[in-house]
Amino acid sequence: MVITVTLGGASAVTLDEPADFTRFHVAVRGGRDRSSLASALTDADAGHLDGDDAVIRVPWLRAAAAGRVGDDWEDGLAGMLAYAERKGWTDAGRAWVRGHVEDQEDQ
Repeated sequence: MVITVTLGGASAVTLDEPADFTRFHVAVRGGRDRSSLASALTDADAGHLDGDDAVIRVPWLRAAAAGRVGDDWEDGLAGMLAYAERKGWTDAGRAWVRGHVEDQEDQ
């Protein structure tokens, strides 16, 4: 799963590769301004920044994947969140999951 944040005039936050449970990160395009990134995540109700990481809301993941994934997607998500919980990358209630932020070259 990749959360892509495109910064600029009309910032956008999208969920790419929603059925790939083997990786999870936030890819940022259009600049390295952390203030703009924080605003984009908050404005999209996707999550927020915490240090060098992004904290992504699990309800946002579900909403962003809706209509794009199969019936077994929730099982894959549960497995990913269980792994993240063991690593300390989510809260005990699995309401959010932590992902590292990767700056992408402008496309």
